[in-house]
Amino acid sequence: MEKVPMTPEGHAALSEELSHLKSVERPKISKEIGVAREHGDLRENAEYHAAKEKQGMIEARINEIEDKLSRAEVIDPSSFTGEKVRFGAHVTMEDVDSGKVLDYRIVGPDEADLEKGTISVTSPVARALIGREPGDEVTVNAPGGKKTYEITKVRWR
Repeated sequence: MEKVPMTPEGHAALSEELSHLKSVERPKISKEIGVAREHGDLRENAEYHAAKEKQGMIEARINEIEDKLSRAEVIDPSSFTGEKVRFGAHVTMEDVDSGKVLDYRIVGPDEADLEKGTISVTSPVARALIGREPGDEVTVNAPGGKKTYEITKVRWR
């Protein structure tokens, strides 16, 4: 079984989602199915079929989260130091061509959210950054072509 790397925050968020699904969403959908069942013929009961479909999606998500949590490798980067890029690092880099400054934190696949400035450790950018230091240039094969970045700062805040 392959381990799933995640930060303590990511682990807590998944655990909270799992708890919510089990304690709130699962009972709620069971009630919805019961109410829809009371409306008669199940073959032509759209509410019933929609509720059953929603139940299936909730159960699938519960199973997915339980699987990830069982394989979780929680890595706490708060104790990390140094300038080498590793899991959990906040990396500031500059696009060599445009001069645009980017700042990302390298996290587990389930925590990645570009709008929040986090990228998956399995992404091409993160894979290119791992093991590098400020001053290093990295080239990434992006969908729009090759991009070259210079690492300017590594933080562990």
